[in-house]
Amino acid sequence: MATTTTITPLSSRAHAEPVRRLAPKMSKMSAMNRKVIQTLAETISKQVEHFNKTEAECLIREFNLLLGEPTNTGRTVQGLDRARFRSILHHTFDLTDDIIMDGAFRAFDKDNDGILSLKEWIEGLSVLLRGTLTEKIKYCFYVYDLNGDSFITREEMFHLLKNSLVIQPTEEDPDEGVKDLVEITLKKMDHDHDGKLSFEDFEKAVREENLLLEAFGTCLPDSTSIEAFEQYVFQEQLEQ
Repeated sequence: MATTTTITPLSSRAHAEPVRRLAPKMSKMSAMNRKVIQTLAETISKQVEHFNKTEAECLIREFNLLLGEPTNTGRTVQGLDRARFRSILHHTFDLTDDIIMDGAFRAFDKDNDGILSLKEWIEGLSVLLRGTLTEKIKYCFYVYDLNGDSFITREEMFHLLKNSLVIQPTEEDPDEGVKDLVEITLKKMDHDHDGKLSFEDFEKAVREENLLLEAFGTCLPDSTSIEAFEQYVFQEQLEQ
């Protein structure tokens, strides 16, 4: 009797415990003095959507804490490297897929220099935490476009889906089940029938069915993670 490959989504993420804090509570002002931080926050809040000046100031302080900056040194802030950024995604936002985390880093790293600057960090968080549907569509497509050629190909879909799904071992080649899912997904989302997804294909499919936004793997934090992060960064820091 022929066997079939069973593919089941990864279990939903549990949040029995509060989000792990990556930075200790601040007892002193960070390396930048208060006036410099406030001035920088005002500039950034005018350039980046979704955060006001006070929130931008809190994110600047958190950025310095994540870098492990000692207080009152005046040392130049370099930026977040890939490893530290992946740690944030994993421990704070519960994103664990290696391919997705690398894609998220590329999406944040606008100038492609391998380091996230303060502005890149805040711009990325504005989409991750509070982005509009349009912003999230652009972000997710960029994450899924693994080679940056402006298309999500069959091969990229296969790697993404194989990583984000739990394959139950059977006598049949489990890869065949993933390939079948790729073809089903293409049939639903490939509006111009060219065997790959352009941004226009992806956007149209997601606007018709919002659940397809993360069709190839979870790359956005859930509401519980977002709420815990914002409460720590925006509320608890202000109380210090």
